[in-house]
Amino acid sequence: MAEHPAYPVGLRLSGRRVVVLGGGQVAQRRLPALIAAGADIVLVSPEATPSVEAMADAGEIAWERRPYADGDLADAWYALIATSDTATNTAASAEAERHRVWCVRSDDADAATAWTPATGHSEGVTVAVLTTDARGRDPRHTAAIRDAVVEGLRDGTLVAPHHRTRTPGVALVGGGPGDPDLITVRGRRLLAEADVVIADRLGPRDLLAELPPHVEVIDAAKIPYGRYMAQEAINNALIEHAQQGKSVVRLKGGDPFVFGRGMEEVQALAEVGIPCTVVPGISSSISVPGAAGIPVTHRGVAHEFTVVSGHVAPDDERSLVDWPSLAKLTGTLVILMGVDKIGKIAETLVVHGKSPDTPVALVQEGTTAAQRRVDATLATVAETVRAQDVKPPAVVVVGAVVGVGPRPGPAPSA
Repeated sequence: MAEHPAYPVGLRLSGRRVVVLGGGQVAQRRLPALIAAGADIVLVSPEATPSVEAMADAGEIAWERRPYADGDLADAWYALIATSDTATNTAASAEAERHRVWCVRSDDADAATAWTPATGHSEGVTVAVLTTDARGRDPRHTAAIRDAVVEGLRDGTLVAPHHRTRTPGVALVGGGPGDPDLITVRGRRLLAEADVVIADRLGPRDLLAELPPHVEVIDAAKIPYGRYMAQEAINNALIEHAQQGKSVVRLKGGDPFVFGRGMEEVQALAEVGIPCTVVPGISSSISVPGAAGIPVTHRGVAHEFTVVSGHVAPDDERSLVDWPSLAKLTGTLVILMGVDKIGKIAETLVVHGKSPDTPVALVQEGTTAAQRRVDATLATVAETVRAQDVKPPAVVVVGAVVGVGPRPGPAPSA
């Protein structure tokens, strides 16, 4: 007789008894989804992994510390049979059959009455992949299909443009340090759903080339602002497009709230009642040093790191940075937007106690194909920047961590 395909169905297990036999790795992987489904879970097993035990300690599951006994499945709606003993699993499967309880069996899928699909989630959608041919029984193959579908949903490439979800309002998206692969999954999905994208110069520019032709892309640096300051003009552009019922993405480099003036935009939108979703981004203060082989902290070397803006010189009355105090710290100092002021910054740090021999690294165009790293010391950094023609954007790292790791090669091209 030809084998029939499985009938896919979604089980609603909230408040219903689910019995799990065995507290090993299979249970550890499956329990979180059962807990999320609101099931009334009873674990029957003499032992459990530390993670499963933690679920019991937290009250998420009830744990009966004993072997399986006939009758354990009598009142269950669903069972997961995953002990390490084949005879126990066979006996439990037989009980499940008698009581008409759907059960998954980890050691013998053909002897089970239900199979667990490879599942993934994307913004309210659950993807479940269940295949029945010989190749499909390979969990790696099924998981690969699942991953491809979920990734397509997340980045917007799987859904036809006219079926995309459009949410009027503004999303403030941190695009990361420059490499288009380093934007968050949510940020990429919101870009795919946008009608208008207002982008910063330091945002991941390669992502803009992927947008459909109907999306209006606005360079924030080129917004006409007449009597308005540039930031006010950007705020007004966000408000104008959002009030037209459009889905607007404000794409910023790094994280919106790390020297990005993101909160000013959030406040401006809130004043006129426009909803704003904030999507954090990977900050260049950590990712760019990491891409250049520099850990901002390292055991036995640095137990702290401080991120400061260097766009205002230490002797400028507008500076809010306590440079004398920073000079006394023993950890890592990461300076953003400080290339053109690095000479004065280095001089100030030395005057207030930093050794002139303190290592310094400048990482230009970090995480992109143009990335390069230039090393110096506080004593030599000003001349090195001039001699090596280091240009913004570049992240400056000051401290012993500069010499910890091996020097990586250039960033791979996209």
